[in-house]
Amino acid sequence: MSLRQSSFFLRFLTLGALAHVYVGARLIPDAGLDGPGSATAVLLLILSCILIPLGMLARSSVHPPWGDRIAWVGLIAMGLFSSLFVLTVLRDALLLVTWLVSLATGPGLPWIDLRRVSAIAVAALALAATLVGFYNARRRARVVTVEVPIRGLPTDLDGFTIVQISDIHVGPTIKRRYVQAIVDAVNELSPDVIAITGDVVDGSVEQLAAQASPLGQLRAPFGVYLVTGNHEYYSGAAPWVAEFRRMGLRVLMNEHAVIHPAGLPVVVAGVTDYSAGAFDPRQRSNPAAALAGAPADALPKILLAHQPRSAAAAAPLGYTLQLSGHTHGGQFFPWGFFVRFQQPYTAGLHRLGDMWVYISRGTGYWGPPKRLGAPSEITRLRLRPLR
Repeated sequence: MSLRQSSFFLRFLTLGALAHVYVGARLIPDAGLDGPGSATAVLLLILSCILIPLGMLARSSVHPPWGDRIAWVGLIAMGLFSSLFVLTVLRDALLLVTWLVSLATGPGLPWIDLRRVSAIAVAALALAATLVGFYNARRRARVVTVEVPIRGLPTDLDGFTIVQISDIHVGPTIKRRYVQAIVDAVNELSPDVIAITGDVVDGSVEQLAAQASPLGQLRAPFGVYLVTGNHEYYSGAAPWVAEFRRMGLRVLMNEHAVIHPAGLPVVVAGVTDYSAGAFDPRQRSNPAAALAGAPADALPKILLAHQPRSAAAAAPLGYTLQLSGHTHGGQFFPWGFFVRFQQPYTAGLHRLGDMWVYISRGTGYWGPPKRLGAPSEITRLRLRPLR
């Protein structure tokens, strides 16, 4: 671990410990637990504070299968504590508002009962959110169908279908069986093109090549295309690009392919991740280079770009549709509200100038096995002439 990484991790540990202290101080005294109950609650919070960083470190520092097992426990604890912390903050805000209203209106309120019931409710809701979120994350992603109206689209391309998968994050909790279920579902849709928009893996080729290998079974008559996401660069982009190519996937790195469905030229372009230049200046994301030399009369011109914020550079270049991922739609409450601080869009179909931008909520998940209010998806995009 580098000095910079060590410094970040130390700050993370400190903030995590302070957050646990805050939750314990706000909930345990108010919950009305007896002595053994309070002691158990304190021990559980201490255990959570230990397990979360252990879960983050275990995958790279502990040999399998124990590394994966520790990661499972730590990441579930992270998801549970995230909801517990957020709900505790909301509870305090509501109690403050209630107290201010009571000062203005004057009626006496049963504060002891109110604080006790609300403290217990926070714990119960956090547990329920974690269980529901776990079920949502671990089930196979649903198929979402999106109609994309394209001005001037030739009639012969009406119904041309692209299936997009994104952000699978093969790693400590997502393995071969999970990936196989996605591949089987995609192939059943019989798309014309398959697009994989980055963040496929969270770990090295040595660790995860066998787990990601079902992706080599993806089939589409006009090709299976992949672009890198930021997590490919965290995991070693060069060996992963070589491995994806060995699987038979077409990796687009600031380049394009021209396909001819119904004898008509269609461009499928792809850029390296928006942040790739920080890892290797030679791989800086470049939507203009990806389109260089493409037939001027091709329609549509489709861009695969992991991060939605690539759209600002792509829109003026004549692209018709950009497919992105990265955001996970926020994955679970309340993180979807924070996506817009970094990305122009969170999820779904949007218009930027003359270009459509579609952002997948992701086909897997990252970190805690938890999805709430942002279901995973396998996206089937059908192109339609704009009438």
